[in-house]
Amino acid sequence: MSVPFARWVAGRKHAPSDDGHHERDRLSVIGGLAALSLDAMASVAYGPEAIVIVLAAAGGTTLGYTLPVTLAIAGLLGVLTLSYRQVIAAFPEGGGAYGVAKAYLGRRASLVAAASLVVDYVLNVAVSIAAGVAALTSTFPGLLPYTIWLCLGVLVLITAVNLRGIARSARIFIAPTLVFVLSVLAVVVVGLFRDRPVVAHPAVQAHSLGTVGVLLLLRAFANGCAALTGVEAIANAVPSFRKPRVERAQRAEVALGALLGLMLIGIGILIVKFHIRPVRGITILSQVTAGSLGHGLGYYLMQFSTVILLALAANTSFGGMPVLAQLLAKDNNLPHLFGLRAERQVHRYGIYFLAATGALLLIGTGGDMNTLVPLFAIGVFVGFTLSQAGLVRHWWTERPYGWRPRAALNGFGALLTGLAAVIVTATKFPEGGWLIVVTMPLIVLLMSRINRAYDRIGERLELGRIPVRPRPRQALVIVPIGGVNRLTKEAMSAALSLGDRVVALRVTHPDEPEEAARFIDAWERWAPGVNLALVSDAHRRLVEPIVQYVRGVDEPHVFVLIPEVEPAHVWQRVLQNQRGAVLAHALRRDTDAVVCRLRFRLEDRVLRAYGTGPGAAA
Repeated sequence: MSVPFARWVAGRKHAPSDDGHHERDRLSVIGGLAALSLDAMASVAYGPEAIVIVLAAAGGTTLGYTLPVTLAIAGLLGVLTLSYRQVIAAFPEGGGAYGVAKAYLGRRASLVAAASLVVDYVLNVAVSIAAGVAALTSTFPGLLPYTIWLCLGVLVLITAVNLRGIARSARIFIAPTLVFVLSVLAVVVVGLFRDRPVVAHPAVQAHSLGTVGVLLLLRAFANGCAALTGVEAIANAVPSFRKPRVERAQRAEVALGALLGLMLIGIGILIVKFHIRPVRGITILSQVTAGSLGHGLGYYLMQFSTVILLALAANTSFGGMPVLAQLLAKDNNLPHLFGLRAERQVHRYGIYFLAATGALLLIGTGGDMNTLVPLFAIGVFVGFTLSQAGLVRHWWTERPYGWRPRAALNGFGALLTGLAAVIVTATKFPEGGWLIVVTMPLIVLLMSRINRAYDRIGERLELGRIPVRPRPRQALVIVPIGGVNRLTKEAMSAALSLGDRVVALRVTHPDEPEEAARFIDAWERWAPGVNLALVSDAHRRLVEPIVQYVRGVDEPHVFVLIPEVEPAHVWQRVLQNQRGAVLAHALRRDTDAVVCRLRFRLEDRVLRAYGTGPGAAA
C-alpha cells in the first residue's frame, strides 16, 4: 500500500498526547456490540439450521428435539457469557483464552489457545464473507460467476474501514446490526402469536425413528454450537473500549449473551411450532421468517439485513485478531511488527495479515461457503475449553470469597465445551477438519520457533542486564565514491564526524584509463585530506570489488557509508540506478562491516549540475 493511500485510509493524524482524540477512537458499549459481535449475531442465520439438518437426517420425529438442544446451547451460552465476563475483569489487557491459559495453564497451553484463536479469526473472515456473498448470489443468480471478485471486494471494503479505526468501523456497523436484531425479534414476537404459519413450505417426506440416540443429540448440539462462535471476541479486545474499559466490555458481553440467547430460543420455538423441515434451496431462517411475516416487506427486509450482516460479520475478526497479535508480539511469539500501532490506535499489520490470509482462503476455495464451513468452529471450542479450565485454576489458586460456585460453573463449562470440541472435530474431520487439526500444531511450532529466536537475540544483546560503560574506540570508515562532487563532499564530512580514519574507495576499469586519470586529477586538485584507495576490476563490476576490499581490511571495527541522492520528487526515483541498495545488501550479507546508507536531499539545481551517476550510488 502506498504511503499517500495509507494516510488517506488512516485519516487525520492526532498528536500523541491528545488522549481525548484517542478515546474517541475507541469503543462504546453499543459500538462494541456493533464492531465485535457481528460474528455471533450472524450465527443465528446458520446455527439453528445446523441443528435441524442433523436431527432431520435421523427422521421426522426427532425434529421435536430442536428446542431442547437449542435450550442446551443457550445454557452453554449463558455459562460462556458469565465466564468471559470474569475473563474481562481478570485480564483487562485483552487476549481472552490466550491470556487465561498463559497465566494459569502454562506457556504451551497458551500457544494452543492462541493458535485456536488465530485459526478461528481467519476462518471467520472467509466464512462470513462467503456466506454473505452466497446469500447475495442466491437472490441474484446472475452474479454467481463473479463470486470470488465479490468476496474480495467485500474483504477490501472491510479492511479499509478497519484501517480508519475500530471506533469508526463500529459506527458504520451499528445500523445493519440494529436492523438485523430488530428484524429477528420482530419475527419471533409475531410468530409467537400465530396459530399457524402464514407461508408453509412443503417438506421432503422423512422416515421416523422410535428412539433418539445420545450420540445424535450430541452431534446436533455440536453442530448448533456454531452459533457460539464470536462470543469470546469482546474479551479479546478489551483495550479497544473507552474508559472504564472493563465495565464497558462486561456490559457489551452480557448484552451480546442476552440478545443471542433470546434470538436462538425464539427461533427454536418457531421451528417446532411451525413444523419447519429442511427444504432444498431455502434456509431455515427464511422459512421461519415467511411463516411469521409472510412474503411481504418484512420478509425482504429480514433477508436483506441477513445478507449484509453475514458479509460484515468478518469485522469481529478485525476487531479481535490485531489485539491478540499485539499481545503475542509483546510476548515474543510473533514478530514485533504486529505490536506497532498506526494512527487512530490501529494495529495495521494485524489487519494486513488477516486480510491477506482471508483472501488466500477465499481464492483457494473459490468463495464456496460449503467448503469453508466444515473447517469452522473447531478452533474456537479449543479456546473455550482452555479459557474455562484456566479460570478454574484461577479460582482454585486465588480462592476469593464465593470462589467455589464460580469454579464449579467454569468447570462445568470446560466439560461441555471440551465435549463439544471432541464431537465437532470427530464429525468434521473427514470433511476438512483434518486441515485444522494439522494447522494448529504447526502454528504452535512456528510461534515456539519465533520465541526461541527472540530469546537468542536477547541473550546476545544482554537484555535485562546492565552493560559496562561505553568507551570510544578506533574505527575505519570506508566511503565508496564515483566522482568529485557535492555528494562526495557531504559523504566525507559525515565520515570524518564518525571515525578517526576515513578511506575513499573508487573502482576503476583498465579499459578506461582516461576516465581514471581525470578522476585522480580532480581528487588531487580538491585535496580533501582523506586517503584514496583505487580498486581495479577488469570485468567492469562495482559491487564485488568493494565487497572484496572491505573483507580484506584487517580492522576490528569497519563502517561503510554509502552516499545516495534523495530525489526532490517521487518521479525522479526512476532516474536512479539502485546500486546503493544492491551494494548495502551484499556488504551486510558477506562482511561484518556496519553499513550505513546516507541519503542527501539535494535541490533541483544541484541534481542538474551533478546528476545521479555512478558516484551517487543511487
